[in-house]
Amino acid sequence: MMLRKTLYGLWAGIGATLAAGAVAAQTAGLRDGLEIIGAPVPGATGFQPGVTELARDIRALDALLIVIMTAIVLFVTALLLWSVFRHNERANPTPATFTHNTKIEVTWTVVPLIILVVIGAFSLPVLFKQQTIPEADVVVKATGYQWYWGYEYPEHGIAYDSFMLTEEELADFGYSPDEHLLATDTAMVVPTGATVVVQVTAADVIHSWTVPAFGVKQDGVPGRLAELWFEVEEGQEGVYFGQCSELCGVNHAFMPITVFAVTQEEYDAWINGEAQEFASIGDMRAPGVIELASAE
Repeated sequence: MMLRKTLYGLWAGIGATLAAGAVAAQTAGLRDGLEIIGAPVPGATGFQPGVTELARDIRALDALLIVIMTAIVLFVTALLLWSVFRHNERANPTPATFTHNTKIEVTWTVVPLIILVVIGAFSLPVLFKQQTIPEADVVVKATGYQWYWGYEYPEHGIAYDSFMLTEEELADFGYSPDEHLLATDTAMVVPTGATVVVQVTAADVIHSWTVPAFGVKQDGVPGRLAELWFEVEEGQEGVYFGQCSELCGVNHAFMPITVFAVTQEEYDAWINGEAQEFASIGDMRAPGVIELASAE
C-alpha cells in the first residue's frame, strides 16, 4: 500500500510538472505582441488607468472624495487662520463670555450629515455593483499559497500554478528588468469584452487577489470561496500586473499576479490548446504501477 501511494505521488508530480511546462509555453506565446498596460509607475500618485467599468467607477468616486476633502481642509484652515488673527488678545482685549451658539451647533451637525449622505449616495452604488456578481462568461478559480498563485478553469479542466520570475528568467519570458517582482512564469488568461468571475480562496493563510487596473481586490480565506468580477474593455488587450495585498508571511512581497487580456479568438485558441495538453497529460496512465500495487 505504501509503495502504491509513493509511486502514485511520483506520477502525479510528473504530471503536474508537465502541465506547468505546457502552460508556460502556451502563455509565453500569448505574451508576444501584448503591451504592458497595468503596471505601477515610479513616482505616480494616482490610480493606474482603468480598463474596466469598476475601475472607472472607483476613479470617479475617488475624484469626488478628493474634491470634498480639499474643500473641507481649505474651509477649516481658513477658519482657523481667521480665528487666530481675529480673536487674539491684541485684537480683542476683552474676550467674549457666551458659552454656546445654537445656529453654529446646528450647522456643524447638519452639514457633516449632508456630506456623509452625498458620499454614501455615490459610494454605495459602486460597492453594490462590485458585490453583485453577474452571469459569468468565464470562471477562474484563484487559490493563494505561500507564496504563489494557483489558477483553475473548472469548465475546461485546466489548472496550473504561477510563480514569480527571477531576474535571470525575465528576458526568456519577454519581460524587461523593470518587471522584476511583477512578472510570473504563467499568467491568468482572460478574454476582453467578456464577464470574468474569479473565485478566490487560499490553501494556508489569508491572501488577497488584487489587480489595480481592473479595480478589484478580494481576500482569499482558507475554507471559504469568495467571488469578484470584471470585464476588460475590448481594445484593451495587454498585460496587467497585481500583487497579493494581504500580509501572508515572509515572502508576501514575492507572489505577484500576471493577467493576459486577449481577444476572444486568442482566448478560445489558448483554451483549446491547453485543454488538449491537459487531456494528453491526463491520459498518461501507469498500468504497471497499478498492477504492482494490486499484486501487493
